[in-house]
Amino acid sequence: MATWSNYADAMVSLIMPRCCPGCDRPLNSTERHLCMLCVGDLPYTHAMSDARNPVARLFWGRVELGGAASLLRFQSGGRVQHMLHRLKYKGDRRIGVGLGRMMGEAAKDSPLFAGVDAVMPVPLHRRKERMRGYNQAQLLVNGLREVWPLQPAGGSLLRVVHTATQTQRGRLERWRNVRTAFKVDDNTAPTGAHVLLIDDVVTTGATLESCAQALLALPGMRVSVLTAAHA
Repeated sequence: MATWSNYADAMVSLIMPRCCPGCDRPLNSTERHLCMLCVGDLPYTHAMSDARNPVARLFWGRVELGGAASLLRFQSGGRVQHMLHRLKYKGDRRIGVGLGRMMGEAAKDSPLFAGVDAVMPVPLHRRKERMRGYNQAQLLVNGLREVWPLQPAGGSLLRVVHTATQTQRGRLERWRNVRTAFKVDDNTAPTGAHVLLIDDVVTTGATLESCAQALLALPGMRVSVLTAAHA
């Protein structure tokens, strides 16, 4: 039976059509975040059961993780880049939640993430979050928790250094840029948890390595990593 909410959504769609962040085509009433064509045609990594996947290998010899993987492959000029650009720079929070749901569905039964009991986004510096209005990694966490009800990790992982953009930097420069950028609030530090650390994209792994090292300095902590995309 149709409800007033359905009618209201239909009216809003007539006035301001919802568009797919992957291809910009209007979404129909049954498509929540992405059109079905994009859902079926995205470059999935299919890495959720592979302990030797490219993202996991990024961290070998650098930081000990429980598991690591990405949902999608980032391709220059492709749909994933278009989606992430809208998420980070166009205020499209809806795609963040949608990608988070997809990440949760793909990872919740993966052996790579067995034993994970809490989730945490990679933080933005307060200045950058104030400028953007939100943390895109938190939106991914919000969507993931709709389908995989992990508890938010206790305590606060803080980005204490406002670093320059990583986009044009090489591996060594990226690591130097973020090696001391994160710390855990000592007053609310979590202990003894297996935390799933969430970010939008991993390239060299420098940011996630720095976050993981800060968390692993706490007693009894384990860390796994999951991102929306791998560049």
